[in-house]
Amino acid sequence: MIEIQSKLPSQGVTIFSVMSALAQRLNALNLSQGFPDFPAPPALLEELSQATLDGFNQYSPGDGLLTLREQVATQFLKRDGLQLEAVSEITITPGATIGIFSAIQAIVHAGDEVIIFDPSYDSYAPSIQLVGATPIHIPLTAPDFSVDWNQVKDAISAKTKMVIVNTPHNPSGAIWSKQDWLNLIELIQNTNIVVLSDEVYEHLIFDGQQHYSALSFPELRHRSYVVGSFGKTFHVTGWKTGYCIASPELMKVFRQVYQFANFCGVTPVQVALANFMQKHPEHIAELGSFYQAKRDLFNAGLEQSRFKFTPSSGTYFQNLDYSNIRPDLSDVEMCQYLAEQHKIVSIPISVFYKEKPQDLRILRFCFAKKNETLIRAGEILSSI
Repeated sequence: MIEIQSKLPSQGVTIFSVMSALAQRLNALNLSQGFPDFPAPPALLEELSQATLDGFNQYSPGDGLLTLREQVATQFLKRDGLQLEAVSEITITPGATIGIFSAIQAIVHAGDEVIIFDPSYDSYAPSIQLVGATPIHIPLTAPDFSVDWNQVKDAISAKTKMVIVNTPHNPSGAIWSKQDWLNLIELIQNTNIVVLSDEVYEHLIFDGQQHYSALSFPELRHRSYVVGSFGKTFHVTGWKTGYCIASPELMKVFRQVYQFANFCGVTPVQVALANFMQKHPEHIAELGSFYQAKRDLFNAGLEQSRFKFTPSSGTYFQNLDYSNIRPDLSDVEMCQYLAEQHKIVSIPISVFYKEKPQDLRILRFCFAKKNETLIRAGEILSSI
């Protein structure tokens, strides 16, 4: 019998898998995991079919199809006025998570520290721990989930190698303002700290607000990785295709790691995405208003409920405060209660924290759903 020592001994099955399995077992309405229950654009599906028929079924270049990288560059030029070099600064990855993982592996060493903001996406801390580094968790300030910059200043040390930013933010839906970025720049401009900016919900911004990318700031261009997701943008999360952008110097070390984590992305998927983006620029242009309408429909169904909420500023998640309903239940217990008694499934916010706030009574609901799903969710939640 061999002795096996796990590198992540405390890591269990993710809450997303647990809650989706619960929804399936109970035949409950599933607003937990972040994926649409409506189809992708028909023209995009046709592009995928055509790509396979046209023979794009073998390995693609390891850094991604140039035509798709050029489309990413075009998007940043249109939105932010940024000139990106597709060959040396953009890599296509099989999903954003492996981009995040590879950036951490490339830059962070054993003994380093990485600042992350809780509540945080669950892949950050394990990826840091796997290189022998220490995640430094800084809690965002509820209810607006803003950054306490004095805490950040106090947390930065000679060991700090990276700061991970997520905007728009999962699970809160908060977005970083220009001032947030300027505050970060002030703290790190004379250091060797690298920024890893998770911007997978970059096009899901509401109420006329603006998305600020790390790349938008000249002071951060040479020290930032930006990770994005085609799955979130085009309603095809199962296609697992994303991208990473960085300066040529940072991209060089990223690719040194990434090439051994994944040989290449799925060729016909990349062809389909590149062709669709070139032919249908209106999809991205209209995406914010598309999801804002879904957010508003979901929230309108809650007007007569006992839940408290502030409309999400970005992402396709809406947080609901249930402290007026069952304050005696933790958020994990409340999720179980809603699933078993009312047949609706959400995600407890506390699982995104290292140190779980004892008084937090907030659940995350995904509104990337058909209108009839959102209407039914409102009916259920208003009856509680």
